Amino acid sequence: MGAGVSSPNKAENEEGSISQSSRPGLGDIPESCISSLFMNLDPPDICKLARVNRAFHRASSADFVWESKLPPSYKFLADKVLGEENIATMTKKEIYAKLSLPNRFDGGAKEVWLDKCSGQVCLFMSSKSLKITGIDDRRYWNYIPTEESRFKSVAYLQQMWWVEVVGELEFEFPAGSYSLVFRLQLGKASKRLGRRVCNVDQVHGWDIKPVRFQLSTSDGQHSLSECYLRGPGKWVYYHVGDFVVEKPNELTNIKFSLAQIDCTHTKGGLCIDSAIICPTEFNERLKQS
Repeated sequence: MGAGVSSPNKAENEEGSISQSSRPGLGDIPESCISSLFMNLDPPDICKLARVNRAFHRASSADFVWESKLPPSYKFLADKVLGEENIATMTKKEIYAKLSLPNRFDGGAKEVWLDKCSGQVCLFMSSKSLKITGIDDRRYWNYIPTEESRFKSVAYLQQMWWVEVVGELEFEFPAGSYSLVFRLQLGKASKRLGRRVCNVDQVHGWDIKPVRFQLSTSDGQHSLSECYLRGPGKWVYYHVGDFVVEKPNELTNIKFSLAQIDCTHTKGGLCIDSAIICPTEFNERLKQS
């Protein structure tokens, strides 16, 4: 009797287990569908979902997924920092991963990478890549080593009447709005007994007349501004101007400068670290850093 009563429950349990085991799971989704889904996600989210299971991991490596995350001008950037021979043996995921890291070019004087979310370029140009009036005369300028620069050295002005720094760059930028800024400091920083100190004894002349910043592009965009240098002992980002790239597969030539050429007084105590081109939305982050 007991056996007769329990058998229906047993049958129900077996049917339940069979129906549960036959339900589709994440592992049953076709890789092509997962890859199509990944094309609508940002790279950081793709990397997180790649850990779900093997199917997601394989789908996350599809070339067409990562080619959709690379900007149309990525081949120009890849050729410049990776080399054509290396590109031929790399997957699109490997190319994206490499371009998302800081890469040096032009003999190590410049550094560039792709922002992982926007796909736009961030580019740093060291003081050695800029044309600085009088830089070869040690009475006026010196390159000094420092850990406070990503390039491990900055140009330091002791004293001069005519201060002019000019930069020029020809580059294929992904479409978008960009800002150009100078990273400058009044005073010469060093370490004493493990603590940062900044010598401002040679800082003078920057409160008499403002510095003029200029930017122009090959497609006719211009920017001009003036401001006084401020904040002795601190690195400050000075905004030069903005420009917009609408044709990503064309070279854009950019010329920019800072100048204080009023020869009625000398200027001194200025450190020039770099010029930076970044997406305009990052400009506020630089000001807060």
